[in-house]
Amino acid sequence: MDYLSELESKSIYIIREAYYKHNNLALLWSMGKDSTVLLWLCRKAFFGKIPFPIIHIDTTHKFPDMYKFRDERAKEWGLKLIVGKNEEALAKRIGPDKGKFECCNSLKTEALKQVIEKEGIQALLLGIRRDEHGIRAKERYFSPRNKEFKWDYKNQGTEMWDQYKEKLKEDQHIRIHPLLHWREVDIWRYIKKENIPIIGLYFAKEGRRYRSIGCVPCCSPMLSDAKNIDQIIKELETTKEAERKGRAQDKEKAYMMQKLRAMGYM
Repeated sequence: MDYLSELESKSIYIIREAYYKHNNLALLWSMGKDSTVLLWLCRKAFFGKIPFPIIHIDTTHKFPDMYKFRDERAKEWGLKLIVGKNEEALAKRIGPDKGKFECCNSLKTEALKQVIEKEGIQALLLGIRRDEHGIRAKERYFSPRNKEFKWDYKNQGTEMWDQYKEKLKEDQHIRIHPLLHWREVDIWRYIKKENIPIIGLYFAKEGRRYRSIGCVPCCSPMLSDAKNIDQIIKELETTKEAERKGRAQDKEKAYMMQKLRAMGYM
């Protein structure tokens, strides 16, 4: 078994464990490279038909290409798509101009809370990786959140020999991270191997490309001439720049991502 097949096998095992142990399971899909790879793995895990809903938390500030990609893939792959919005916050015109922390917390975390409550979700699959950000390196594959959505990152159990925490208290939900052991370059190598559809924003135009995508006001492209997957892989093999260098919410305040994730942010 080659390296990518080993990564795939472990992820599919975790996905199937999550589905077996939790009745009300869903997948969070941002249309970015990681969550799209996770979506692809779920399709492979269940032979092309995902037996649980796919949730997109829509801040209404995404790139137009992301909405187009979402709708095309949802139709092509027969996804049960749930689009969640915090309509109350949007009515109050809460957005990036109110501060990145307030915007992310209101339009993402609170919107997710509303969807979980409405749909009765007990477990969520997310496409995060340890190498993406320091606070994500503290995560576990199976990570509980309390009724306030808070994550106790200072008090987590060990995960050894593929034994994962699965029992929940009545007021908890659990987040499952099947891509935790992947690296950014692994994601791109797998996209190439599997020929996975991906948003064109990742490929360079006029000397710039997006390495991490989210809301338009919070993303900046990086200098790059990588116009195809092979060139992106070659770039990642030598770059010293952080993946989320272009994400504004990582920079606004010290430890902002840690605070957001502790409060329930994706």
